[in-house]
Amino acid sequence: MQNMQSPMPAPPPVITTKDLLYLKDVMSWELLAFKKFHFLASQVENEEIKQALDEAGRMHQQHYQRILGHLQIDNNAGMSGMPNRSQH
Repeated sequence: MQNMQSPMPAPPPVITTKDLLYLKDVMSWELLAFKKFHFLASQVENEEIKQALDEAGRMHQQHYQRILGHLQIDNNAGMSGMPNRSQH
């Protein structure tokens, strides 16, 4: 059986170190894909292919921007509302 989870409606109020490392990787992948599609689009002469490559590049650029927008949070303010685990 597969574990079917619904997507998270909003990013969490804080980002853990593990989350941050994963997001850094994802952003690197998206940026690399965007750059590769942009380069490939500049190398082809067929307008239909060029348009498809540009569209794929824009999609990866939008993904990058969306992730960046989710990261623009005040992590310190979010952490201040979390229970202090060191007191246990």
